[in-house]
Amino acid sequence: MDNPFVDARWYVDPIWSAKAQAEPGGSKIANVSTAVWMDRIGAIAPDNGAWGLRDHLDAALDQNANVIKVVVYDLPNRDCHALASNGELKQTAEGSARYRTEYVDVIAGIFSDPKYASLRIIAIIEPDSLPNLVTNLSTPACQEATDANYGYVANTRYTLSKLYPIKNVYSYVDIGHSGWLGWTDNFGKAVTLIGNAIKSATGGVNSIAGFISNTSGYTPLYEPFLDSLANGTFGTGGGTQTRQAKFYEWNPHFSEVSFVQAWRTAMISAGFPSTIGMLVDTSRNGWGGPNRPTAVSTSTTLDTFIDQSRIDRRAHRGNWCNQPGGVGERPQVAPVAGVDAYVWIKPPGESDGAASKELSFDPQDPAKGFDRNCDPTYTNAAGTTTGSLANAPVAGRWFKEGFQVLLNNAYPPLQ
Repeated sequence: MDNPFVDARWYVDPIWSAKAQAEPGGSKIANVSTAVWMDRIGAIAPDNGAWGLRDHLDAALDQNANVIKVVVYDLPNRDCHALASNGELKQTAEGSARYRTEYVDVIAGIFSDPKYASLRIIAIIEPDSLPNLVTNLSTPACQEATDANYGYVANTRYTLSKLYPIKNVYSYVDIGHSGWLGWTDNFGKAVTLIGNAIKSATGGVNSIAGFISNTSGYTPLYEPFLDSLANGTFGTGGGTQTRQAKFYEWNPHFSEVSFVQAWRTAMISAGFPSTIGMLVDTSRNGWGGPNRPTAVSTSTTLDTFIDQSRIDRRAHRGNWCNQPGGVGERPQVAPVAGVDAYVWIKPPGESDGAASKELSFDPQDPAKGFDRNCDPTYTNAAGTTTGSLANAPVAGRWFKEGFQVLLNNAYPPLQ
């Protein structure tokens, strides 16, 4: 079907829901559908009593749900440009073989069980992987991930080829976000690289249902006071482009909706079917609360005008770790042209990474490390602070304080 979210009965993860319900105010979102993350081989069928993939699929059947979202996230050299969510597999022939046989094949085998044929399984394919091949090849781990036989493209091709024959699986490939691939040069390179990777899979352009942006991200759907100015000039004389403001750095896409609509158009022009749709993760991009601007700035200084008008309150658009955003639009189907759904992929309340080295060890997932971009005391070489929340645990662990911030800054506000 063109849009697998039509007439959706969304699966609510009981494990996440119970955590949310236990927090003050959490009952307001505890019944919202979030994704299930398969972030290591051991997550598929844990031996410690935790829920595995079949447990969630069985629970979806018990709920009479017909849509469940599962994140496929264990590529060798995963998260190659950062440290907080490094994976268990290394970029070697052995690592690639394990990814394929112990991870992808096992997941595909479970998905293809006739027991689950009534479920529309939304497979979110490897967040942050292919975009890193566009922009971060100066990082050795990302350079390794270009390997023709065992790299990101080869293993993404394998995953898509393995999932394609399963008729009730709908794959959406991750494309970063507008603050990453929105620049004209990055955008064009990404369309080519990601498009060619998908075309090389068994099902070619039909391997996917579409693409997803802003996975675990914070970029707003719209900048209500700025989107219409993104490609215009500022002030008198016409010599200053609005997008040359420090916050946007010449990026013409200020928000996610314009980015994903442009991406979809470009991919259709590149040979993909017009039935492809976009998803946007809105779990944490609400940016409400008392600091949300209510009117456009009247400043005649560009950077001041932008900073006073933008709802995205980050110090830098590249800040990605435990930002003080808010839960965003609740999941909904076909909200705007070209978008299949707004979805919650990152479960609100789960950390992006440890705020300090002392907090960074996870015995269940020891590959995850400490990334200075999660440290609220860190300032980078350009003088930009991270804006990260303090006391955050390892990526994926429950972060009570962060959950409260997301509730308080929700937009639309929680009722």
